[in-house]
Amino acid sequence: MTAYWISIYREILDEDKLAAYAELAGPALTSNGGTFVARGLPEKVYEAGEETRTVVIRFDSIEAAEAAHDSPEYQKALAALDGGVVREIRLVPGVE
Repeated sequence: MTAYWISIYREILDEDKLAAYAELAGPALTSNGGTFVARGLPEKVYEAGEETRTVVIRFDSIEAAEAAHDSPEYQKALAALDGGVVREIRLVPGVE
C-alpha cells in the first residue's frame, strides 16, 4: 500500500543547516524509492492551518519509507541538519 512521508517544518532555526540537509536528503530519499509530490509553503490554509513549510514524499509502503529514513544516506542528512529546524515527520498510509 502506498505511503506518504509528510514533513511539517514548524520553525527554521538555521538556513545553512537546512540547505546542507536538503542537498543530502533529496538524493537519499529518492534513491531509496521516494518520489517528491509537494514541497513548499501553502498557497492557502483553512481552519486552524499554519503557514509552515511542508514536504510530501510518496513511497511504495510504510516499510519502504521507514527503510529510507533509517538508511545510512538519510542518517548522514540528519547529521547535517543537526537541530537546524523544529519539525515533525509523519508516515501516513495511502488510501487504496
